[in-house]
Amino acid sequence: MTDGLDRIEQAISNRNFDHPPLHLWHPPLSGTIDITIAANGRWFHEGGEIRRDAMVRLFASILRREEDGEYYLVTPVEKWRIEVEKHPLMVVRIDAVEKGGNERLIATLNTGSEIVIGADHPLSLDPDVEVPVLDAFNGLTALFNRNAWYHLVDLADQNHCVTSDGLVFRLAP
Repeated sequence: MTDGLDRIEQAISNRNFDHPPLHLWHPPLSGTIDITIAANGRWFHEGGEIRRDAMVRLFASILRREEDGEYYLVTPVEKWRIEVEKHPLMVVRIDAVEKGGNERLIATLNTGSEIVIGADHPLSLDPDVEVPVLDAFNGLTALFNRNAWYHLVDLADQNHCVTSDGLVFRLAP
């Protein structure tokens, strides 16, 4: 399966990694590749941790969850199923900024991507751990790590709610 990783890396080596057009790519299933995203956000290939951040960012940029609930690494010519134990991404930082009198919460993911919490990227509660989950992109979700979760709680009002981009999100059931 190592050559599967090599083929994926080669196929996307000249692409825009910020927002590749995954919605346009619908290749047939190439198979399953031995990549697992652990519940703590760490990525593994054939049992060994992927330690290169650039490689994790690259793979995360071509990851999507499809209607069947499965996760796939997708290029224009290949589609590989991978395993995700819980949520594929982690929110590692939260920043409150004000823009035009409107408070916005900006989530930074473990991949370095920044997402404004709001209508396009709302928060919901993970029922298993009662911690917020951010709807990210391409059907992916991001669980808050401990530091980001504590910071979000600090930003909450007395009703355990935060406001971002004009919307209110409840942090407790």
